[in-house]
Amino acid sequence: MNTKTAKNAVNTVNSADMKEDKPMKSVFETLNAINVNDHTERKNGLTYLSWAWAWAEVKKRYPDANYAVYERDSVHGPLNYFDDGRTAWVKTGVFINGLQHIEMLPVMDFRNRSIPVDQITSTDVNKAIQRSLTKAIARHGLGLYIYAGEDLPEDERQDATQSAGTQNEAQPDAKPAKSRVAAVKGLCASIGITLEQFGAYRNAAAQNGIIPDLKISELSDSDYEALLRFVRLNAGQTA
Repeated sequence: MNTKTAKNAVNTVNSADMKEDKPMKSVFETLNAINVNDHTERKNGLTYLSWAWAWAEVKKRYPDANYAVYERDSVHGPLNYFDDGRTAWVKTGVFINGLQHIEMLPVMDFRNRSIPVDQITSTDVNKAIQRSLTKAIARHGLGLYIYAGEDLPEDERQDATQSAGTQNEAQPDAKPAKSRVAAVKGLCASIGITLEQFGAYRNAAAQNGIIPDLKISELSDSDYEALLRFVRLNAGQTA
């Protein structure tokens, strides 16, 4: 190898060594960036994501992903739900790249109200398991913004925020959806109810004409405050 060739070889190696590798996105970043809006449906004021589509999207990107439906022993053999003698819930887990996220969901009727344990059918349990798995997938990132009351995934939400910057400045008192979601979670924790139970109260408030049948992020400030008062009162708390 002559001197000129050797010099070029050294330069090539040095250039390769100096090239920075583009960091790989995490599982959460990858799944959270997917827009799921075309695969949802709205029932009783709540938005649902197709569990079959969600699972397919996960398996496309992570073929080794798996899930578990937890069971308990009973006199009838293994049962795929748990109960406290009054109502029941299911417990599922989704594994992606060795990380498991667990979700527990009440067994509910079409009004999102807990079904008395002596009235639960296998169909009710199966539906709860599918919904629970979808929410466990959301904990990994896919469709998580649905459960946060958002309308777009984070990347698109940022673009929308930037394009509407002047409008946002003109409405400094508008409450972002995230602040309401955080407030709802805090309320649920303080009065000892689940987010699903809060959703059932929200549905009851809409059915009784106390608030319009809209998402929490779409309610006016007065309707939002009326909803919180309704939940406190019906959960046995002082308004």
